[in-house]
Amino acid sequence: MYPKQVATETAKVLQSYLTYQAVKTIIAQLSETNPPMALWLTEYSSGNKIQDGEAYIEGLMLEHKDLVMRILEVRNSLAEQVLDFLPDLVRQNLQESSLNNRRQILERLTQSLPPDSDTFSDPKYPESD
Repeated sequence: MYPKQVATETAKVLQSYLTYQAVKTIIAQLSETNPPMALWLTEYSSGNKIQDGEAYIEGLMLEHKDLVMRILEVRNSLAEQVLDFLPDLVRQNLQESSLNNRRQILERLTQSLPPDSDTFSDPKYPESD
């Protein structure tokens, strides 16, 4: 396991997700103040790979620098609001998920079979009379 590599890749995914959330927020704002621009940004975002936030920003920079500046500001604001809570929240969610999944596994492993089922019969090898 390579913890630093995993951390680097996770940070990149999180950065792209924050970019996506910033774009989503700006589209909502623009839909109230500038509907044609909101429509344009929606169409641009659906046609471009927003999954890679940095590539998305670079592409948008060629079209609308003003939107890029706005996205960067909103993304930074979201990051400041979210990142302090994230480590504890991720740990807690992972622990709860693991606990629930382990509980389900144990429940399935310890379930008794219905009384009318024959645990030793195998359809491939019928008992001979």
